[in-house]
Amino acid sequence: MAKTIVIANQKGGVGKTTTAINLSASVAAAEFRTLLIDIDPQANSTSGLGVENNDLSVYQVLIGEEPAKYCIQNTYMPFLDILPSNINLVGAEVEMVSLEAREYILKKSLEPLLNNYDFIFIDCPPSLGLLTLNALSSANSVLIPVQCEYFALEGLGQLLNTINIVKKNLNPELAVEGVVLTMFDTRLRLSHQVVDEVKKYFGNKVYETIIHRNVRLSEAPSHSKPVILYDASSIGAQNYISLASELIQRNNFQKREVST
Repeated sequence: MAKTIVIANQKGGVGKTTTAINLSASVAAAEFRTLLIDIDPQANSTSGLGVENNDLSVYQVLIGEEPAKYCIQNTYMPFLDILPSNINLVGAEVEMVSLEAREYILKKSLEPLLNNYDFIFIDCPPSLGLLTLNALSSANSVLIPVQCEYFALEGLGQLLNTINIVKKNLNPELAVEGVVLTMFDTRLRLSHQVVDEVKKYFGNKVYETIIHRNVRLSEAPSHSKPVILYDASSIGAQNYISLASELIQRNNFQKREVST
């Protein structure tokens, strides 16, 4: 049975999609069956994994045109599949409003797939609309990327409040998987201050692994590859391999060696 993890933060530019791509790729590199669902209309996770033919996407799943299994694509990484996004998803929230049990559409669509994977990651849009609600309603937990910059904690209260509302009304099992610190710059005192502040606020929910600012990490999406395939020896790749290992251990999965 798959562990389903939403990667969410309503603030843009916090490394959410970077984390979705590279964490799912690193977990897959450890030979865990992994599905990445791109539910963001910008479709950056889709393009970041080199998927160009996304005519069949999560949009068709959400509006009831196709079962999810027909829209999932293999990537060029073994053990990693993607349910892609495309620009049509922009209108999905309007089309879903009139549907029955609209907050549970994704959850019901994923149920037949849960035994096919070990991990399912969902990359959400930077907003708290119906798409994100569908993701939260279908998930076991939420992974929150927080950038090591000024205003790092801004808006997190709203996200945590939304998680609590979803837990109370839609998904009683939903939990905070953890907080991952991104865009860490060792040269800046501010980065260190943010780390201390976030650890004070979230305690042991904060992952030990911190994602550093890294040129290779920034370049990889333009080559339509996760950083583990673009430059496996880079700091960015090593950070996400470490994060994947920590995630796997926290969830009591048997650890496997990452193959690059």
